[in-house]
Amino acid sequence: MPDRIPAPGPSFLREAALHVHDRWLRAGMGRPTLSDDGWWLALLWVEDERGVISFRDVAPRAGPPPEPPATRLGPSLAGSLSGMILEDAGRLQFRLAVATPPDDPRKPWDCPLAVLAGIRWEPMRAATMRPNELAQAALDGFRRSVEGLARP
Repeated sequence: MPDRIPAPGPSFLREAALHVHDRWLRAGMGRPTLSDDGWWLALLWVEDERGVISFRDVAPRAGPPPEPPATRLGPSLAGSLSGMILEDAGRLQFRLAVATPPDDPRKPWDCPLAVLAGIRWEPMRAATMRPNELAQAALDGFRRSVEGLARP
């Protein structure tokens, strides 16, 4: 896999600036879609001037932890959207997966920092917010969660 892949396109919302390891980066989001069964789906990524960065670029300075980055990013992002995600039978209706898996599964942090997010919004919350406000909440939570990946 190349060092950087190009950004998937222009961000649906204004890119969010984030700061990790003394670097300023940009978080973007593709245009969200809504599936027939109510899942809100979006591609989220982090880029610099050369394209989409690697998860390794935002890993703790001591090195990436052994678990895959989505294992740390998912709970953080879901937590940042607390109260906004539908809970069904005791389970949050939230899914997160890396958009491009690593070439070597033993090195899960060596892949582009781009994720696919699936969320079923809590209906009352979704009814009181415009679609752009929901998307902005997801992008802001993603930005904060990526910044948190750098912490040990």
